[in-house]
Amino acid sequence: MAILVALLTFVVATLVCLLVWFSFASMSGQEVVQRRLQAVEKAERRGTSDVGVQLLRDELMSGVPALNRAMMRWSWSTRFKEYVAQAGLQTRPGKFVLTSGVLALLGYLVAAYAYDRFPVPILAGVIAGAAPFAYVALKRRKRLQKFEELFPEALDLLNRAIRAGHAFTTGLGMIATEAPEPVAGEFRTTFEEQNFGLPLRDALQNLTERIPLIDVRFFVTALLIQKETGGNLSEILDNLAHVIRDRFRIYRDVKAKSAHGRLTAGTLIAMPPLLALAFEIINPSYLPILYNDRLGPFLLGGAVIWQVIGSFLLWKIVDIEV
Repeated sequence: MAILVALLTFVVATLVCLLVWFSFASMSGQEVVQRRLQAVEKAERRGTSDVGVQLLRDELMSGVPALNRAMMRWSWSTRFKEYVAQAGLQTRPGKFVLTSGVLALLGYLVAAYAYDRFPVPILAGVIAGAAPFAYVALKRRKRLQKFEELFPEALDLLNRAIRAGHAFTTGLGMIATEAPEPVAGEFRTTFEEQNFGLPLRDALQNLTERIPLIDVRFFVTALLIQKETGGNLSEILDNLAHVIRDRFRIYRDVKAKSAHGRLTAGTLIAMPPLLALAFEIINPSYLPILYNDRLGPFLLGGAVIWQVIGSFLLWKIVDIEV
C-alpha cells in the first residue's frame, strides 16, 4: 500500500509539473520564423515557386530530444502538428503526447486503486489519455466554426477596399488589422507570406491548408481563376459572400431540425456503457460471468465492435452536409 501511495504521489507531482509547463510554455521567436519558412518549403514542394530557399530541418515536434526523434519518424506526427496549428494552439505536438501518456497512467492507477475490476482501469486510462487529443479536436472545431462565421465579413471588407481603389494585397492587410480573430490571424499570415517573397498564388494555397474549409477553397479558387481569366473581382467577392451567408443559414436550419435525431443518436450510443457501469456498481455479481466464462470475452468483443459500427452509422445519418 505504501508503494502504491508513493507511486501515485510521484505521478500526480509529475502531472502538475507537466501541466504547468504545458500552460505557460509558448513558441519562441525562432520557432515562429521557422513556421514562416515552412510556408516557403510547401510552395517549393508544389513546384510553382521561384523562391530558392532550402530548409535543412523542420520545426521540432518536442523539446525532449528522444521524443522528437521518435515523432519525426512517425508519419502521423506531421498531420497532428498541422491539426494543432489549425486549433490555434501555439504548442508543440510532443507536449500533447507527453500529457496524454501521463494522464493515461494516472487514470489507470487511480481506477485500479479505487475500483480494481476489469476492464474499468483500462477504460479509465484510455479515456484519460484521449483527453488532450479531444481538447485539440474541440478547439480546432470551434476555431474553424468561428472562422466560417466571420469569413463573409472579411470578404465584405476586402470588397470595399477593392471598390475604394486599393490593391488586393492592401485589402489583405486591412483584413489582418481590422477583422476579428481568427480571421485576422490567418490573413495576417497570408499577407506576411507574400511580403516575405512568396507568390500570391502559393500564399493563398497555404491558406487553404491552414484552414481546411470549403468556403476558403471557393474563395481561393475564384481568386486564382479571376487572376488568370480576368473579370470583376468586386462582383465575385460580393457573390461569394452572399453564397457563404446563405449556406451558413441553411446549415443552421438543418442543424436545428436534426437536433432531435442527434439527441436520439447520442442517447442510443451512451446507453450500453452506462447500463454496464450501473450494473457493475449496483450489482457487482451480475456481469463477472462475462469475464470468467470462456465465451464471455468474445461476446464483449462482438458487442464493442457492433457498438462502434452502430455509433458510426447513427452519426452518419444525422450528419447532413450543406
